[in-house]
Amino acid sequence: MKTMKETCLMFARYHKAGNQAVLSILQSLSPAEREKDRGSYYGSLSGLVRHIGEGTLFFQGLFKGALSHNAPALKALAAAASLTIPQDTTGDASWKALLGAFETLDEGLIQALSALDEEDFTLPVPIQWYGGNPDKVPLYFLLHQLTMHGTHHRGQISQVLDELKIPNDYSGINAAFLPSPALPR
Repeated sequence: MKTMKETCLMFARYHKAGNQAVLSILQSLSPAEREKDRGSYYGSLSGLVRHIGEGTLFFQGLFKGALSHNAPALKALAAAASLTIPQDTTGDASWKALLGAFETLDEGLIQALSALDEEDFTLPVPIQWYGGNPDKVPLYFLLHQLTMHGTHHRGQISQVLDELKIPNDYSGINAAFLPSPALPR
């Protein structure tokens, strides 16, 4: 049986790879194509990507309180603390800033999780939704929610890319994400 840490790291690596694949596809589009309103809740492809980044930033902010005892984990998350997700990504500099923000967020999460002990994944994290019931959830629950949030919105991006007939295949978890040893005997 794999540990919670190994499982959460697997999903963090999947999240990073999915983000990199989406951003690589979107990089090949013109800014006008990325910004065109596609009828999604967040409008454009860039709007969907920005929302993924903002969500990741939000979740990482929640994690800090629960991990205040762990200096290496806090240091890994600190790199993202001063990040802002560019709202106008039509220029080359702002698009590159967005790409850099994702690299910082995704790598920071992997480094933070790598610094945790198995028990840390059950630490309570205060939340302010669900009408206060519950008012906190285990860290592993929010890590799962972060993964599902990104997967959901990358799926929306995939639908738009499908409609545009732009090849995309980044949604599956393959054996590359399995912890070592890779396969059970």
